[in-house]
Amino acid sequence: MLIEQKIQELLDKRAEARLGGGQKRIDSQHAKGKMTARERLATLLDEGSFEETDMFVTHRTTDFGLDKQQYLGDGVVTGHGTIDGRVVYVYAQDFTVFGGALSETMSLKICKVMDQAMKVGAPVIGINDSGGARIQEGSRSLAGFAEIFQRNINASGVIPQISVIYGPCAGGAVYSPALTDFIIMSETNSYMFLTGPKVVKTVIGEDVTTDDLGGARVHTQKSGVAQFSVENEEEGLNLVRRLISFLPQNNMEDAPVIECNDPVDRMEDALNQIIPDNPNKPYNVSDIISAIVDNGDFLEVHKNYAKNIIVGFARFDGMTVGIVANNPAFFAGVLDIDSSRKGARFVRFCDAFNIPIVTLVDVPGFLPGTGQEYGGIISQGAKLLYAYGESTVPKVTITLRKSYGGSHLVMGCKQLRNDVNYAWPTAEIAVMGASGAVEILDGKKLAEITDPAERAEFVAEKEEEYRKKFANPYDAARFGYIDDVIEPRNTRFRIIRALRTLETKRLANPAKKHSNCPL
Repeated sequence: MLIEQKIQELLDKRAEARLGGGQKRIDSQHAKGKMTARERLATLLDEGSFEETDMFVTHRTTDFGLDKQQYLGDGVVTGHGTIDGRVVYVYAQDFTVFGGALSETMSLKICKVMDQAMKVGAPVIGINDSGGARIQEGSRSLAGFAEIFQRNINASGVIPQISVIYGPCAGGAVYSPALTDFIIMSETNSYMFLTGPKVVKTVIGEDVTTDDLGGARVHTQKSGVAQFSVENEEEGLNLVRRLISFLPQNNMEDAPVIECNDPVDRMEDALNQIIPDNPNKPYNVSDIISAIVDNGDFLEVHKNYAKNIIVGFARFDGMTVGIVANNPAFFAGVLDIDSSRKGARFVRFCDAFNIPIVTLVDVPGFLPGTGQEYGGIISQGAKLLYAYGESTVPKVTITLRKSYGGSHLVMGCKQLRNDVNYAWPTAEIAVMGASGAVEILDGKKLAEITDPAERAEFVAEKEEEYRKKFANPYDAARFGYIDDVIEPRNTRFRIIRALRTLETKRLANPAKKHSNCPL
């Protein structure tokens, strides 16, 4: 019957489309330790949930013999599915078709799912594995990239956007991931750069490998372009699922609340002894985070970049929060260019997607030196200050130990519209540390003392006097800048109670076209 022939034709075409560039190229992909585009989506999405769109699209180019090379789907698999039952829109570039190179029709497919994601308010996840623009299409391919970039820009702050790099991503192609919220790279087979090793060698005479120029290690440790690195593709796709679990579908919704079996009033007696007696001795703030969040579950973002500050997602009583914490275990927890930028970007993401911010403060100041000043530490530090001051989500800050000078101001202080500010009894909130203050306040007297023993005794006496007056939480509490001084072991309970109280918070910024934050 004719209908049976038509159905068989459909089934044959679907089978052809699923082969992409053919079995030989699929085998080549597997030989490199890489999944195919469809295998990646099958791993990412809930089983049986994927609805593919534009399976039968082909390119429109006849030049350079491309009219004889037609592949159904044209190098990208697009559609939507679910992750833990929640809708997400996806696209995965297919390296078996023209090396995943972007064509005009390929960009149209990607733009279609991005447009649909904006209509329904669902996250977009893009898996990049592409040789770049399809050269045979010239300006049409470039226009395709620009169409995608514009949609990345429109979607920013409206729906979460996640990029997964599982192969090459070079030239103009890098800008789409760079415009998204999170980038995940594979340590074994992914790289990102604007100009490749050959161009670098030709233009400036520098010899560099692909991995050293734009591999996962470079972008997660040095440049900060990527937030996550993974050992293999399956780990990265599972990471996407975990990341999505913390996020809302869009900027008009709250993040999902899950059932919490960790007691709200759980006390952590170890926290009462975690701050060293010596104010210059380090400790790892990760230990505090693990102790206070639900079941110790913390998804750290940018883990290997700017380690003097920690950012990431956790839950309190089932509610998603973003955590920002100075880490004295690295560079004494000082703020510098990289950590300021890292913190500011994370705070702005949380604010865009209605995620409350919990800040743990132990910061002695900004890193001094010409390298920092020449690099623009003033404007970089202002980014962090701006992010906190601009944010309207619930904000709870706990000062653990040091909070000095300008660094105190940029870490969620009361004057930047912070809602609840607590301090541990070990907190020191002042313009500067005791030793520096004595040098300034009693400099003339010190210059007059020539006997070393007498000088040391005088300094010790003045430092103790300064600490009692300023280097404690009570001077700030006296003026209402600290709402309460709390016992460390009660921190979890106090944070949860504050967050519950702030659930109905309403705060809006002045009407404006957009802000002009320091870039």
